[in-house]
Amino acid sequence: MLSTYLGNGKVKRLLACASASLLVACAAIGGVGNAQTTAVPTLSVPDFTQVVAKTEGSVVNIRTTEAVPMRNPAMGPNSNDPYDMFRWFFGPDFMPPGAPGPRQRNTPSAPEQERTVPRGVGSGFIISDDGYILTNNHVVAKSNGIFVTLTSGKEYKAKIIGTDPRTDVALIKIDAKDLVPLPIGDSTKLKKGQWVLAIGSPFGLDSTVTSGIVSAINRDTGDYLPFIQTDVAVNPGNSGGPLIDLSGQVVGVNSQIISQSGGFMGISLAIPIDEVMRVVEQLKAHGKVTRGRIGVQIGPVSDEVAKAIGLDGAKGAMVSNVEQGGPAAEAGVRPGDVIVKFEGKEIAHMTDLPRIVGATKPGKRVPMEVWRKGKTQTLQVKVGEMPDADTEGEAAKPAAPKATPTDILGLKVTEVADAAPGKLDIKGGVQVVEVEGPAAAAGLAVGDIIVTVNNVDITGPEQYAKVVSGLDKSRAAALLVVRGDQSQWVTVTPGK
Repeated sequence: MLSTYLGNGKVKRLLACASASLLVACAAIGGVGNAQTTAVPTLSVPDFTQVVAKTEGSVVNIRTTEAVPMRNPAMGPNSNDPYDMFRWFFGPDFMPPGAPGPRQRNTPSAPEQERTVPRGVGSGFIISDDGYILTNNHVVAKSNGIFVTLTSGKEYKAKIIGTDPRTDVALIKIDAKDLVPLPIGDSTKLKKGQWVLAIGSPFGLDSTVTSGIVSAINRDTGDYLPFIQTDVAVNPGNSGGPLIDLSGQVVGVNSQIISQSGGFMGISLAIPIDEVMRVVEQLKAHGKVTRGRIGVQIGPVSDEVAKAIGLDGAKGAMVSNVEQGGPAAEAGVRPGDVIVKFEGKEIAHMTDLPRIVGATKPGKRVPMEVWRKGKTQTLQVKVGEMPDADTEGEAAKPAAPKATPTDILGLKVTEVADAAPGKLDIKGGVQVVEVEGPAAAAGLAVGDIIVTVNNVDITGPEQYAKVVSGLDKSRAAALLVVRGDQSQWVTVTPGK
């Protein structure tokens, strides 16, 4: 019996605990004396009603249409052509074997027609009283008609002012006056655990409100976007709707979900409103976004590589390739450099660099700090303009003349093929013609070009052999390796 085990007095205190309010905690049950009670701080869920009341009228439903090809009216059940059904499947010029004669290609045919069909449903929100509305690019892309419905039920046809596929932002406008815009907040002040709301049209159900907290900040999933991660329920149709804080200000634009089912699974991503408004300024002024570029391909810096090259921590963006004649090349950037600062801004992770450079005005000359051969150097780079589509050259396949004996890294090397330097702007270096042992385990391959060993530039096979023979066998060596049109640091521990 419970009373036998605990004693009558303790049972009474247990019963008292069970009947008490959930906001009151019982003291320790054991011991003799009067039970002590301690008030637990109340943790109430915020009342969202006032925030919703003053913001939902500025959130709109967006439906789009698209044009699709329509079946030629000259073909079909009402056609007099006995072979029409065959041509429906095999093309307009199909003629079955044994038919009376070939179809006349100069026979006039009805022009191809299109019909407009519904394309999708999304969300958006008003940012000015004269009809400017923010939404996602993927909501309005490839549409031939955009229709905006306010919470009052009034519908307007919208026009696109500008779109930016890289950030998935679109600015549209309706012919309306005296609208109530949503106030724009500051997404840089967001904190993990902060309450936020999403308002939108999931599955076409307009003016739907969901709530949650900020799960993570600066979630890197793209070159130009540090997303806000939340657990707010967001589903298809919420795209383009606002993420709102408890003060009623927009802190993000709901854009993506991470899901295996196509529906909400607890992870939603929103574009920070600060990033969005920088895009909006350019879309409003020019209808497009102009970004800066410096002409480098980059990769992450691992902790192992950072230690090998003497860098204080795994930070920055490692330059894997430098575009010939580009801004970085003219500034003196080399493959293997680690960019640690750009215009005074720290590059904590490789994905920081494209965002910072992209936000820099083309034509501006800025200082850029790089880590090279154990020390920091400051280069001046004139930022170029990001084209609509980047073109990349193909690397030539290297040749392999007479090779050196296998070294303690497990490599046989030779002079670099003549075709490679012209393509990749390689100066010196040696080319791998055989790989085994430690180098093979580290991922080196035939055709790789080694340009640096432990911050020593390689000028040729003889000098390379001297450098490798003097390596400390107890430490991993850092090799700057060029493969194709990419370069990267690879650490290899010499064999015993």
